Amino acid sequence: MVHTVCVLVMETHPFAAAPPDSPTLESLPVEPLLTSEFDVDPGSVYERLRSTYGPVAPVGLMGVPAWLVLDYREVLEVLRNESVWRRDVRHWRARAEGRLPRDWPLLAGYEVRQTMFFDGEEHRTARLNYHSAMRPFQDGHSPEGWELRASVARYADELIAMLAAESGTTGHADLAAQYTRPLLLMVTTKLFGCPVELGDEMVMDLWRMLDGGPDAGPATGRVLGAMTRLAAHRRSRPGEDLTSYMLLSDPTLSDEQLGRELFMNAVHLNDITGNMVCNTLLEVLRGNATVRRSLASMQIGETVNRAALVNPPTANLCFRFAGRDVRLGNFWIRAGDIVSPSVAAAHRDLLAAQSSHLVDSAISTRAHLGWGAGPHQCPSAARELAGTIVATAVGRVFDHFARAELTLPPDQLPWRSGLMVRGLRVLPVRYELSAHSSALRAPGGGRGDEGVAVASPASPVASRPGSGLLGALRRLMFGGRKGD
Repeated sequence: MVHTVCVLVMETHPFAAAPPDSPTLESLPVEPLLTSEFDVDPGSVYERLRSTYGPVAPVGLMGVPAWLVLDYREVLEVLRNESVWRRDVRHWRARAEGRLPRDWPLLAGYEVRQTMFFDGEEHRTARLNYHSAMRPFQDGHSPEGWELRASVARYADELIAMLAAESGTTGHADLAAQYTRPLLLMVTTKLFGCPVELGDEMVMDLWRMLDGGPDAGPATGRVLGAMTRLAAHRRSRPGEDLTSYMLLSDPTLSDEQLGRELFMNAVHLNDITGNMVCNTLLEVLRGNATVRRSLASMQIGETVNRAALVNPPTANLCFRFAGRDVRLGNFWIRAGDIVSPSVAAAHRDLLAAQSSHLVDSAISTRAHLGWGAGPHQCPSAARELAGTIVATAVGRVFDHFARAELTLPPDQLPWRSGLMVRGLRVLPVRYELSAHSSALRAPGGGRGDEGVAVASPASPVASRPGSGLLGALRRLMFGGRKGD
């Protein structure tokens, strides 16, 4: 008996390849992006590149050519289309072919195999596990969520009380080093379930990694080591914290794998969220009318959104790598090319095109890309929690201060040098405490020479677990060293 087999032949439509005469990234002359001009005024650099090349421009990043995506529409396309624009660094052709400079500093963070650098099903599975672990902290009515939110407010109050104890009812403060950084470290200690207070040196190491400093590699290793030790500790002593819940969500995680997940969460919580706090405070202090108007209307969430549009905490998002040849802007991007989507440039494009209804619309301000977009945007649970932290941190400052003004002109404030983040090194202010501020009342009933609360060794500031040891906070806030 003869069996006839019918084979259905599907007509295929292969993706288009770049025309042979179109320029390759490596063949184009590129100007270095990370220059002193970019440090001082990145906006003017973005505009010059846009006027020269259009929505996408070839640039040099520490000796490596890359595509910088400048326009809002094109940035959204890169962020949303995961099938074309890949996050896994193994798709980068220059890396695979060994053409990167030895110890290229911007690579260190990308070599950490972690959820945000996964693609496809691997990414979706890991993201679901993370969301499950974060969910108890997303809900402000759950015991974990309520306690974390209450702790953020309490930590903010304690830090401002400490400023008052050191400087008086009127004085000078650095709201970056003496408020935002210690606040986010205290929150991280609480959320991660750290057995000891995290130190300011961890923040510095995160900066070194993100900014591509000469010791980015060793800095990355130090933070990874600390997070791996934390994972091992919580495996043996689980608690009501994110680390323990991540292990509960995926028990197959090794200490090293969980350490990598905590590492990237520390980046987002301390650096990205911290930048959003400082940048929002700056927009209020520098007199941004729409930001101030939303604050005056008690719309703290809207205040944060408006500030993120003007001054996003992440200037340029993580690299993507073209999965195939594709046209973007005026160029053909080859498979394996590196692409950097610029949130800061995209926001400038958006504000220029739609300023008339962006400034006055509460809904349209949500178009900001501070949390990313598409499959790899910040997960909803983490996004809501980070938004709550920022709103609480900003709101508490203006609850306590009757007056605050910058002590440097805005154009003289020092910013960190780097591609990824637009973060202030310092945010110096002259302040006056409000008469009703709780920072004027001592936790234990004692008062300092100027009638300002002073924390005694037995006070809650000094002794409450997770709220930060008084000595550690003083070192963070006022520049002391271990052993002082």
